[in-house]
Amino acid sequence: MEAQLIQKEEISSLSFKNSMSISQHPNLIHQIEQATILGNAHHSKVSIYFHDDTNLKKVETTIWAAGSKFICLKGGVWIPISRLVEIKM
Repeated sequence: MEAQLIQKEEISSLSFKNSMSISQHPNLIHQIEQATILGNAHHSKVSIYFHDDTNLKKVETTIWAAGSKFICLKGGVWIPISRLVEIKM
Protein backbone atom coordinates (compact mmCIF):
# COMPACT_ATOMS: atom_id res chain seq x y z
CA MET A 1 0.00 0.00 0.00
CA GLU A 2 1.32 3.44 -0.95
CA ALA A 3 1.38 6.05 1.81
CA GLN A 4 -0.50 9.30 1.22
CA LEU A 5 1.88 12.24 1.69
CA ILE A 6 0.31 14.92 3.86
CA GLN A 7 1.40 18.17 5.47
CA LYS A 8 1.99 18.32 9.23
CA GLU A 9 -0.82 20.88 9.58
CA GLU A 10 -3.35 18.31 8.27
CA ILE A 11 -2.70 15.83 11.12
CA SER A 12 -4.89 17.67 13.64
CA SER A 13 -7.91 17.05 11.37
CA LEU A 14 -7.29 13.27 11.19
CA SER A 15 -9.13 10.73 13.32
CA PHE A 16 -7.41 8.14 15.55
CA LYS A 17 -10.54 6.86 17.32
CA ASN A 18 -11.01 3.37 15.81
CA SER A 19 -9.19 0.43 17.34
CA MET A 20 -6.64 -0.97 14.87
CA SER A 21 -3.92 -3.58 14.79
CA ILE A 22 -0.86 -1.95 13.19
CA SER A 23 2.22 -3.82 12.01
CA GLN A 24 5.07 -1.76 13.44
CA HIS A 25 8.77 -1.81 12.63
CA PRO A 26 10.57 -4.01 15.20
CA ASN A 27 12.94 -1.14 16.13
CA LEU A 28 10.27 1.57 16.25
CA ILE A 29 11.12 2.77 19.77
CA HIS A 30 14.77 3.16 18.76
CA GLN A 31 13.69 5.02 15.61
CA ILE A 32 11.60 7.41 17.74
CA GLU A 33 14.54 8.04 20.08
CA GLN A 34 16.95 8.71 17.18
CA ALA A 35 14.46 10.94 15.34
CA THR A 36 13.86 12.97 18.53
CA ILE A 37 17.61 13.51 18.95
CA LEU A 38 17.89 14.59 15.29
CA GLY A 39 14.93 16.93 15.71
CA ASN A 40 16.22 18.62 18.83
CA ALA A 41 19.94 18.76 18.05
CA HIS A 42 19.89 19.34 14.30
CA HIS A 43 16.30 20.32 13.46
CA SER A 44 16.37 17.46 10.93
CA LYS A 45 13.19 16.24 9.29
CA VAL A 46 12.27 12.56 9.17
CA SER A 47 9.63 10.60 7.27
CA ILE A 48 6.94 9.31 9.63
CA TYR A 49 4.64 6.55 8.37
CA PHE A 50 1.43 6.12 10.35
CA HIS A 51 -2.20 5.02 10.09
CA ASP A 52 -5.17 7.23 10.81
CA ASP A 53 -8.67 5.71 10.79
CA THR A 54 -8.74 5.56 6.96
CA ASN A 55 -5.33 4.66 5.50
CA LEU A 56 -1.54 4.86 5.60
CA LYS A 57 -0.12 8.38 5.73
CA LYS A 58 3.38 9.86 5.48
CA VAL A 59 4.54 13.20 6.85
CA GLU A 60 8.00 14.72 6.59
CA THR A 61 8.68 16.81 9.67
CA THR A 62 10.65 17.17 12.90
CA ILE A 63 9.93 15.20 16.08
CA TRP A 64 10.40 17.44 19.13
CA ALA A 65 9.43 15.05 21.93
CA ALA A 66 8.24 11.53 22.65
CA GLY A 67 6.19 10.28 25.56
CA SER A 68 4.91 6.84 26.41
CA LYS A 69 1.83 7.11 24.17
CA PHE A 70 2.41 10.00 21.72
CA ILE A 71 5.09 11.76 19.71
CA CYS A 72 5.03 15.55 19.48
CA LEU A 73 5.94 17.19 16.19
CA LYS A 74 7.08 20.73 15.55
CA GLY A 75 4.09 23.02 16.06
CA GLY A 76 2.51 21.00 18.89
CA VAL A 77 0.98 18.29 16.67
CA TRP A 78 0.60 14.86 18.30
CA ILE A 79 0.48 11.33 16.79
CA PRO A 80 -0.31 8.22 18.86
CA ILE A 81 2.67 5.84 18.99
CA SER A 82 0.21 2.94 18.62
CA ARG A 83 -0.50 4.23 15.06
CA LEU A 84 3.13 4.58 13.96
CA VAL A 85 4.46 2.11 11.41
CA GLU A 86 8.01 3.31 10.82
CA ILE A 87 10.25 6.37 10.93
CA LYS A 88 12.88 6.85 8.23
CA MET A 89 15.80 9.21 8.79
